[in-house]
Amino acid sequence: MSMKYYLLCALIILAGATAAAAPKKLRWTDASTLTVINKAQTDTVMWQRIDTTRYDNLTKTAARYLSFSTGIAVAFRTDSRNIYARWTTSGRKPAANNTLINQSGLDMYILDNGQWIFAGTGSPKAGKTEHEAPVTCDMTDSMKYCLLYLPLFDTVKDLQIGIDPGATIEKAPGLFQGRLAVIGSSITHGSSASRPGMTYPARLGRALGMEAVNIGLSGQCKLDKYFSDIASDTEADAFIFDTFSNPTPEQIEERLRGFIETVRKAHPGTPLIFLQTEVRETGNFDLKKRELERRKRATAERMMNEIIASGEQNIYFINPGMPIGDDHEATVDGVHPTDLGFTRILEHIQPRITEILHMHGIK
Repeated sequence: MSMKYYLLCALIILAGATAAAAPKKLRWTDASTLTVINKAQTDTVMWQRIDTTRYDNLTKTAARYLSFSTGIAVAFRTDSRNIYARWTTSGRKPAANNTLINQSGLDMYILDNGQWIFAGTGSPKAGKTEHEAPVTCDMTDSMKYCLLYLPLFDTVKDLQIGIDPGATIEKAPGLFQGRLAVIGSSITHGSSASRPGMTYPARLGRALGMEAVNIGLSGQCKLDKYFSDIASDTEADAFIFDTFSNPTPEQIEERLRGFIETVRKAHPGTPLIFLQTEVRETGNFDLKKRELERRKRATAERMMNEIIASGEQNIYFINPGMPIGDDHEATVDGVHPTDLGFTRILEHIQPRITEILHMHGIK
């Protein structure tokens, strides 16, 4: 082909790249000056869920996970036609069952006719610590309520939101009434969700109009004392516990009653909602794994029934608590639900949780 043809192609590619480039000028706002929601403890490092220095019994892994920005979101109003983000992370490599956007990226939702609608993602640069990306562009200049979720599996040191020079951006308080605290395993943490706002706690919070504090720690939620201490120090209108996914049957037997006693002492009348763990696809043919998971579910069911029958008030057990269907298509690796798996879990638990909240006057 002729040189003119190649030159024309290059000009077309350059024009497309220029059109997709960021506006020449953006006005940047420190996101910490806007409305920050879903933090377990407000008096901690800005983009960190928990003040890990309060708990001397944390494992090294748990302390690292608690430094992540999991579940934290920024709510704001803006009339900007373009929204960008600039943020700093640790540069961790993505886990095998996570997307890069899930681990170190952002996603945003805009309120439209009373519903939070997905608006775009902030895609991080693999292996880098400094990121800048468009989130949503070429919108109308009407005032919009926005909700930007932070990374699930990375620490965030700084976050700024970029808007058009002549546009306004301001806090958006009061969008969510009440707080749920969701404590649990990697399923709660959000392993294998496609992006930060697709975890089941985040989706539940948007659906119910409540803040949803995510205290999920992948592989670490074994009814340890530090989990009950963290729950005790967390203010919430209701607690949801995914505490039967990680421990062994023996750990459930040994620790469950003490765990509940500690949380109940700090939150005497607060509803405590326990979810039965999922039936894992890893046991479809592996008989050893199948039997272990069966024993875990059986121990959890027996003990929860005994505790509730003993007269404990405001304690609930949703069983099944994490149904992912029987078509074998709702996990990434036999354990961690995809977005489809989270949808099936929510379809089952959301009506029951809503009913429990209403029973306690939480609407």
